[in-house]
Amino acid sequence: MSQRVLTDGFARTVDYLRMSVTDRCDFRCVYCMAEDMTFLPRQQVLSTDELFQVAQGFVALGTRKIRLTGGEPLVRPGIVELCARIAELPGLQELCMTTNGSQLEKLAHPLRAAGLKRLNVSLDSLDPARFRELTRTGDLDKVIEGLDAAWDAGFRNTKLNCVVMKGRNDHEINDLVDFAIARHLDITFIEEMPLGAISEHRRAESFFSSDQVRRLIAEKHTLIDSAESTRGPSRYCRPADAPHMRIGFISPHSHNFCATCNRVRLTVEGRLLLCLGNEHSADLKSVLRNFPGDQGKLEACIIEAMKLKPYRHHFEVNDDVQVVRFMNMTGG
Repeated sequence: MSQRVLTDGFARTVDYLRMSVTDRCDFRCVYCMAEDMTFLPRQQVLSTDELFQVAQGFVALGTRKIRLTGGEPLVRPGIVELCARIAELPGLQELCMTTNGSQLEKLAHPLRAAGLKRLNVSLDSLDPARFRELTRTGDLDKVIEGLDAAWDAGFRNTKLNCVVMKGRNDHEINDLVDFAIARHLDITFIEEMPLGAISEHRRAESFFSSDQVRRLIAEKHTLIDSAESTRGPSRYCRPADAPHMRIGFISPHSHNFCATCNRVRLTVEGRLLLCLGNEHSADLKSVLRNFPGDQGKLEACIIEAMKLKPYRHHFEVNDDVQVVRFMNMTGG
């Protein structure tokens, strides 16, 4: 009989899978990837059938939440059909997605009809010129149109993700909060993570902590701490003047969240990453391709991989490249 609960070596239950469906993206965000990227040859990435097989295996082993990520997941051909297949897996409680929003205007309604439950949309600036500077290729108007389309399609509790960088967008924090309040969105502010070698800026100089973000917001809003969770690393509070929305903080540097980690990541090339900040991984692609359709071998490999999950990551606030892979290779 298959094991129904995945548990790591520290007695943590793993019930959340973040699955990258592509390393490609139509943006080139400065904290995520280099401007001139080389992407994986298509034969090296998992097919949609292989991605579904992994999702099926994890749900059979007790996974209750799957988040589809990239790169930008909405540039992957067949993404709507993949969502529909995964959403039908018995036992899965939530299928959600992190996106840059650029394709939502045309895909929000099909995604909702396919069974996608919730969206996270990356938005680091409300200034069109600065948004283009941070994303290198992004169009702010298209993202806002995508948010409107998501609301029209019936998506609720959509969350904005904002990576805060000192001297780049920290002065927009309260503008972003007000934007979220007005549009009935949640928002999470994220400390920049040291993934991949970048030359566009110095991470040590751009670091802006979650505590600093919260202090700025508290100058304008009374914040009430919340114990609620979305099975992820965010710590939440609610503004007293807008209790309908949540403000979250993801703090890999200043408030390490590893003790309660319940998640693993699948890269699009089939590596099961046991920790965002470490290289511990298992090769699921070799199982998928050497034993096609053999769910027993796949599930056994997943169970065995839990032994590799470390207790914590060790990010430092400096310019060292602590993990060589870029975020687009990891899955956001």
